[in-house]
Amino acid sequence: MNEDILRQWFAQQGLHENIAEIASYTLIIAGILFIAFFVTWLVNRTFLPALVQLIHKNRFHWDDPLIENKFFHKISWFIPLSIIHFFQDLLLQDDSSISFFLSRLLAAGMVIVATISITALLSAANSIYTKLSSKRSATIRGYTDAARLITYLFCGIFLIAIFTGRSPWGLLSLLGGLTAIILLLFKDTLLGFVATIQLASTDMVRIGDWIQMDRYGADGDVVDISIHCVLVQNWDKTVTSIPTYALISNSFVNWRGMQESGGRRIKRSINIDISSIHFISEEELAELHKITILEQYLRPRKTEVEAYNTRHEVDTSSIINGRQQTNIGIFRAYVQEYLRRNPQIHPNMTFLVRQLAPTETGLPLQIYVFSKDQNWANYESIQADIFDHLFAALPFFGLRVFQNPSGYDFRGSLGQIQ
Repeated sequence: MNEDILRQWFAQQGLHENIAEIASYTLIIAGILFIAFFVTWLVNRTFLPALVQLIHKNRFHWDDPLIENKFFHKISWFIPLSIIHFFQDLLLQDDSSISFFLSRLLAAGMVIVATISITALLSAANSIYTKLSSKRSATIRGYTDAARLITYLFCGIFLIAIFTGRSPWGLLSLLGGLTAIILLLFKDTLLGFVATIQLASTDMVRIGDWIQMDRYGADGDVVDISIHCVLVQNWDKTVTSIPTYALISNSFVNWRGMQESGGRRIKRSINIDISSIHFISEEELAELHKITILEQYLRPRKTEVEAYNTRHEVDTSSIINGRQQTNIGIFRAYVQEYLRRNPQIHPNMTFLVRQLAPTETGLPLQIYVFSKDQNWANYESIQADIFDHLFAALPFFGLRVFQNPSGYDFRGSLGQIQ
């Protein structure tokens, strides 16, 4: 039964010719739509659920993103469009205005469905790549974002071509002539695309990396990398958005190396008041011998100093002659041994206790070691415990920490004057 037969039948029922034509078109289109959406409903209730269960229950997990991104549900919309196209050719005359208008709507629908299906497939491809990659933080988000933009561009071109009746390739050539304007409009997108490729090829940043970029106030974990921006969740749970190309054009700190090394650096100095540094007397040395962890240092050191002075016939009546031990030297040895016995300090990484150049704030004694625990809270606790002990141990060596005078110091001085 085609459109002519229906129109003749309506005319036989006493309807006017124009009304009979409208009624025939309405009935045919309604019938086509009913069949198309009934078949689609049937597929969505039977075939698609079975396919989803099959994918979820198989032993492979890489195909799950296809379901999560509803790829099969979106591509199923080709079914009603194909059915409408089939019955259009069967029931409607090719030269009719309704058939011409419906053809354009079908072509536009095909383009739109193809676009949303491709974008869903691209999203699934990124998730599949992450699942299959040996690096769990790997992503091809930049490439898929670029492909998504190209897909949207072609979708727009084809839709314009369909409704204007022009060739899409002619529109593409027109866009080629507007290259300068396009580059200006999509400057950030193009910069982001190039930056994403560079980040991926050099492995500068991955999802999950801890990065610090003071210029943008970012200090936390990377949670997303796209063609336009990199999202960083800061330690205070705020989220900072950084333009992707900014990671190429500006400097930033990536703490991944520290996290993968197995240790976390402790680099801090104690400023010693230089006026408290002096040679050790025999009485002080006898007191220091009571410190257990210094035994293995003090005895051979004392023997070495005495042997040197004897060999060179040094006049020991003055303590400045020859070789003598100092309280700062013994304290440095104490710090080294104390840290070596600390089970939280990594023994196979850089281990330094050194003096830096004296400054107006005293003599810096720097500790440069690595803790075994990388957890931020535990790391801070380990560091605090070390310096709590060292600050408390300084008076046993006759040393003082340098600090600027406070109100308490001034009050004490005034009290003594009075």
